[in-house]
Amino acid sequence: MQKSRKHILSFFKRHKFKLSLFCVGLVCWLFCLPRPLFKDPSATVVESKEGILIGARIATDGQWRFPASDSIPYRFEQSLLHFEDEYFYRHPGFNPVSIGKALWGNLTSEKRRGGSTLTQQVIRLARKNKQRSYSEKVIEIIQATRLEAGYSKKEILNFYATYAPFGGNVVGLETASWRYFGIPASELSWGQAASLAVLPNAPALIFPGKNETLLQQKRDRLLQKLFTKNIIDQTTYELAIAERLPGKPLPLPETALHLTEKIRKEHAGERITTTINFHLQKTVQRIAKERHYQLQQNEIHNLAILILDVETREILAYVGNAPTTIENNKFVDVIDKPRSTGSILKPFLYTAMLDSGELLPNTLIADIPTVINGYNPENFDKQFNGAVPASIALSKSLNVPAVRMLRSYGLERFHKRLDGLSLDHIDKDANYYGLSLILGGGESTLWEITNAYAGMASTLNFFNKTSSEYRSTDYQTPTYVQATMVDSEKKSDPTLFGAGAIYKTFEALQKVNRPLGEENWDFFSNSQPIAWKTGTSFGFKDAWAVGVTSTYAIGVWAGNADGEGRPGLTGLQAAAPILFDVLDVLPKNEWFGMPYDDLTEVDICATSGHLAGVFCSETISEYIPKHGVRSQPCPYHQQVFLAENEQYRVNSSCYELAQMKQQSWFTLPPVLEYYYAPLHPEYKILPPFRPDCLQDGERLMEFIFPKKNETILLAKNFEEQTQEVVFKIAHRNTETKIYWYLDGSFIAATETFHEIALQPLQGEYTLTAVDQDGNEINQKVIIENASS
Repeated sequence: MQKSRKHILSFFKRHKFKLSLFCVGLVCWLFCLPRPLFKDPSATVVESKEGILIGARIATDGQWRFPASDSIPYRFEQSLLHFEDEYFYRHPGFNPVSIGKALWGNLTSEKRRGGSTLTQQVIRLARKNKQRSYSEKVIEIIQATRLEAGYSKKEILNFYATYAPFGGNVVGLETASWRYFGIPASELSWGQAASLAVLPNAPALIFPGKNETLLQQKRDRLLQKLFTKNIIDQTTYELAIAERLPGKPLPLPETALHLTEKIRKEHAGERITTTINFHLQKTVQRIAKERHYQLQQNEIHNLAILILDVETREILAYVGNAPTTIENNKFVDVIDKPRSTGSILKPFLYTAMLDSGELLPNTLIADIPTVINGYNPENFDKQFNGAVPASIALSKSLNVPAVRMLRSYGLERFHKRLDGLSLDHIDKDANYYGLSLILGGGESTLWEITNAYAGMASTLNFFNKTSSEYRSTDYQTPTYVQATMVDSEKKSDPTLFGAGAIYKTFEALQKVNRPLGEENWDFFSNSQPIAWKTGTSFGFKDAWAVGVTSTYAIGVWAGNADGEGRPGLTGLQAAAPILFDVLDVLPKNEWFGMPYDDLTEVDICATSGHLAGVFCSETISEYIPKHGVRSQPCPYHQQVFLAENEQYRVNSSCYELAQMKQQSWFTLPPVLEYYYAPLHPEYKILPPFRPDCLQDGERLMEFIFPKKNETILLAKNFEEQTQEVVFKIAHRNTETKIYWYLDGSFIAATETFHEIALQPLQGEYTLTAVDQDGNEINQKVIIENASS
């Protein structure tokens, strides 16, 4: 043993230099390859969820170089090996026989040949095709053996297929397949695969469209060899020989132009498999093209469509703009651009008030002339309903009830709710927007709005599928990258809105909102059930339509990207038809399930929509959100006592108790009644008290204009003449006569329609009205010139 050790030590001493040299060489060999082997930038490649190419963007170095694929198609592999390196799977990175033949040929003739293996060619590509020399060849061989030691044969083939030049700025097999044949590499025929296999051999010489004779000769010889080697049969050989050669490079697919550009910015140089449904994307693009043709007749040039999966929040279709011209902002992706929201936020306010118990689905909301701190909202049709059920106010998108609801709920409180919906572009203080926030005073994007509606649907679905639970990710950001959905935390309390309030909101939104009447909308009733809402911004600049089914959320915007308004550019006319076109091509879905655990059944006053009070004559049983039991009973039904002929109200001061008729009566305050009664023939105005009866604090009349503490500005017409001011009063008794006084001086008397027009000077006045029975009301009036 000791002798053996001495022998070994003696051997190391005698060969110390050689061993050191060997170790240095081994270390150099081990680390002779750069990491990574290729540092070239890749193109951005976007695929649908089915793996179909839907868009690409060129690499930063100006080359069309797709990211590496996982495998190489069999046809191309066989063509490449039989053209370049038949012994690829048997050599260690270089082929001594081929090198010997090449060396002998170079020494004995002027003709030069390579003898390089595919592994050596990969090294040459990695070294950027340095000038060929014998020293360079030695480096290639050394690095080729190291490459073989560190990578599998399949990986080396993948390197070649990814970085081999195919003429011009086309690099890599997958890129060449799309550029020259318009198909993925996996679908290449034998003739196409053989054509591409010979291209990298001399890409500068054999450029598609040039030197076609030489290219065809090389391809045909390769096909002949494949036939001789029994790789292909005779029929396949004959068909392959007849195939056309690659010609001028083809444009790459642009199935999702704006999404591809979005991905280029966020995932440059990557191959992204998206959540896009290829066939749905193509169909939605067709719809966008057809509808754009109609819209542009009215000089409406831009539109956008977004479809989300409610459950996963995956983007299924993404059309960022219409196929318009460059002059009309074709390349602007409207989906992520903030636009005025119009009425599209109203359902969130309705849901919030249902959820807090401050509103029931059909509670009557005042729809009368309203001025709040100088802000004077108007309905689209410039009309007033007096009082309207909240659900109808929502479905008809009435502006005045929405503003009054927002004031009641609280502007700051609603603003915080919007924060929870991830409407990131509504980023200023609540007071910056004011009450106009509910009518489009803020801006948001189609991406954010569609996702907010999808979040509500997702909340409701999850609540019904589980044991009445909620989850924290109901309003998560939409995704276009295909990935496994991560389970979120379950909890008993809602993230934002309860399932019951959402369900009742969707019930209201299932009714078609028809602010312009019923005509031409009957065909919508044939579509599958959907909760949907339109919106129109001030000045007819933005048209919205957003809808949700139990499976899909659809968002549509139409308008001009430069902000130009157009007559007829409304959500109902411009965006809603596109929404329903999309709905018709989606799979049919059932309506949302009722979330019984977040609803409670109560008696509701059929007329007012409030909880039934003791005097409500007609009640219905209805499910309402749980917190709705906190709301007040019906304030509009009261018990009245009538004379025997029912023409007058009476009391014990003027009528015998035994002869009185007791009756429940639905009556609204004077101003609401003034607008409500003409629209509702069934409404009965409360009879007046018999003249000889003593009355206790009843409000018989009320000023419609001016309101209390309101300052009136004297406007001027185009001729600089001061306009008259029209004062109005509502009186329960339409037959009465009213006498008007200004600062105690009589000015006029009115009957039936109690309106007078005055042209007062600037100053403060007391306006007094006295009816024929001596009932009197007063109002302080402040008059100012518009210029002051």
